[in-house]
Amino acid sequence: MSGQINLIMQGHPAFRSLYSGPQSFAAPGEVQTSRVLTLYTGVSLSPVTDFVFHLEETNGRNLSGSHGLASFPNVDLAGVPDARPYVARAIVHHSFRLGGAETDAGQGPLQMAAKVAEKRFDMYAGKMSLLDFFDVNAIGSDSHYQFMNWTLDNNAAYGYPADSRGYTFAVVGEYHNGNWTARVGEALTPKTSDTSRLDVNLARARSESAELEFHHTLIPHRAGVLRLLGFADHGSFASYRAAIEGAKAGQTQFPDVSSFRVPGRVKYGFGVNAEQELSPTLRAFARFGWTEGHMESLAFTEADATVSGGLDLRGNRWRRKDDKLGVALVSNALSGDHREYLRLGGTGLVLGDGGLNYRREEVLEAYYTAKIRRGVFASFDLQRIWNPGYNQDRGPALVAAFRLHLEGGILTNPH
Repeated sequence: MSGQINLIMQGHPAFRSLYSGPQSFAAPGEVQTSRVLTLYTGVSLSPVTDFVFHLEETNGRNLSGSHGLASFPNVDLAGVPDARPYVARAIVHHSFRLGGAETDAGQGPLQMAAKVAEKRFDMYAGKMSLLDFFDVNAIGSDSHYQFMNWTLDNNAAYGYPADSRGYTFAVVGEYHNGNWTARVGEALTPKTSDTSRLDVNLARARSESAELEFHHTLIPHRAGVLRLLGFADHGSFASYRAAIEGAKAGQTQFPDVSSFRVPGRVKYGFGVNAEQELSPTLRAFARFGWTEGHMESLAFTEADATVSGGLDLRGNRWRRKDDKLGVALVSNALSGDHREYLRLGGTGLVLGDGGLNYRREEVLEAYYTAKIRRGVFASFDLQRIWNPGYNQDRGPALVAAFRLHLEGGILTNPH
């Protein structure tokens, strides 16, 4: 049993804006706070079977109500805040040992066993976040200690299925064979009109993800990981082109994807995710993502292509070995149809300035996380956002944040 509290105070001063729309990032200055509380519990039923059950509570408000940016600066509020405790994860995990030596597993909220077989097949089923398994990166995936921007912690083009809080019901299988792993997942997607409800009809709507993970030492004596991701979402999608043509024909005043959804469509894409140790204290990471861009964005954010990269450095050189300094840059892009849809006044999942003078949306983020004492960490974070909402008529914006993270736990009778 363990728990964590993540508190973020974040704000920005006023920035240049030639105009604003119904879903613009607010040009006047604002300050908001967020809070995420999580209770992690788990039981090891046997050396190869365990069950985890996590309760969570989120509260606060994102800057501009989570509108106006593809690269939102606080990933903790990527979902809808809910001050009532809710079930975040309820996962049954079984490991089929297939041979090889036992290796250290590193116990944590999703892993009860201290040792696992080098060659094995792991099966997970229940309520979870697909980001617990896919597109994980040791340098850029954890908003509790690392970057806060949701397109630096995740692949912006990966529209992973989730309800309004960021979770879904899924089955994930992983085959581990020494230095490489293959994983696949099948998950429920939210109903288009109500993201708080998941569609249980797999013939009508579902999401598939597959990933290959390779561990290597291309740089001698320095660990590296490469992950190749593919995904496909099946369901009722509208094409941006159909919405544009509908507006031109007078069917709607502005392009409106909600009026042109067709069942049985597929939105697909891929991602590349790499991390590399450069020295005992310095690491680098990079991501690239792409999605087909013709179908509307219904999950996560609005980005049809993304590229990002960054570094983190432990504080050994200044005698603060548990501190960490990080810096990273992300650049996101839209497809031609997606741009035209927004230029003509359409609104999407998070964007809608009422017009668009297009340019790639780019974010430079830097943080410093200091360990205050055991289980207590404080961070300062700064993000520079160019072309908010892919619009060069707005911005740049500067977002500053302070984060306090507390954690603690109890482990009993580990196998």
